[in-house]
Amino acid sequence: MATITELKCAVRDTLESRGVLGQLKARIRAEVFNALDLEEHREPRPPLSHQNLLINELIREYLDFNKYRYSASVLTAESGQPEAPLDRQFLANELKVTEDASSKSVPLLYGLVSHFLNSGDGKVPLRGAAAGSSAPGPEV
Repeated sequence: MATITELKCAVRDTLESRGVLGQLKARIRAEVFNALDLEEHREPRPPLSHQNLLINELIREYLDFNKYRYSASVLTAESGQPEAPLDRQFLANELKVTEDASSKSVPLLYGLVSHFLNSGDGKVPLRGAAAGSSAPGPEV
C-alpha cells in the first residue's frame, strides 16, 4: 500500500504532466488577488477603457506566447480583462497594424517594438490619449 507521501507525489506528478497543476496555482493566485481587491481601503484601479483593454490584450498575448501562464492569469483577474482573449485580427485592425506571414507567428507587441526600434531616428512622438483618441486613458 502506498504511503501518503507517495500518493501526494503521484498526484502532483500526474497534475504536472497533464498541465493542470500550473493552472490550479494560477487560479489560486488570481482568487487571492480578487480577495485582496475587496479590501475597503484599496485604491480603485482605473476603468477598463478601450485603450486599457488593448494594452492589456497586447501584454496578455505576449505573456501567453512566452508561456508566462501564471502572470497572464493574474493580469486577467487583476485588470478586469475579459477571460476570453480578443481576436488578434481585431487587435491588429484597432492598432492599424498590417501583418505579413512572419509577423503573424509572434505577438503584436514584438512587431510594434521592432517597428519603433528600426524606424528612422528612433524617436517616437507620444501624445496623450485626449489628443488622439476618444477613449479615456492615462496621459503619456
